Amino acid sequence: MRVTRPAARPQKVAVCALQGEPVNKFDVSVYAIRRRAARRRPFEVRWQAAGRARSKSFITRALADSYRAELIRAARQGLEFDPATGEPVLWAGPEPVTVTWYQHAAACAVMKWPGLAAHSRASLAGALATVTPALTRTAAGRLPAAALRTALYQHAFNPARPAADAATARVLDWVQQASLPVARLALHSAHGGP
Repeated sequence: MRVTRPAARPQKVAVCALQGEPVNKFDVSVYAIRRRAARRRPFEVRWQAAGRARSKSFITRALADSYRAELIRAARQGLEFDPATGEPVLWAGPEPVTVTWYQHAAACAVMKWPGLAAHSRASLAGALATVTPALTRTAAGRLPAAALRTALYQHAFNPARPAADAATARVLDWVQQASLPVARLALHSAHGGP
């Protein structure tokens, strides 16, 4: 006698980008670990998710077995698998937060301000106010360098004196919008180009 079980999870169906056919994001099969001799990572975990074969190789059998167990656990829990990666959607980490140079520099000034002497505070604000305009996009509405430097020196990098008037607030808003992401600056310095 054959026993039928009711579906424990909803059947979400995505459309495959290549063929335009529906793909079930919950249809997952995990296979045994395959050993491939003479390879740098000889233990391969193989599975099929969203209608596509996937594999990932590991240096040790223990690592491969752990990864395979996590895949099986996710499939048993009824987690949705991403058609692009073949892994459970919940495994994808959150998008990295984009920190701009202006945010980073202002946070640096706030952090260092209490422990600095008066002349050191002025030097810190002056250095950050000099560098920050160079680390902005050439966006519309760019103010003269002297106006930018003054607003940055007197207000943005001086935590004791927040912007009081509307004109200064507009300048600082523009700098915040036009400031380059820190990650882009790291990429630029690492590769020596834009």
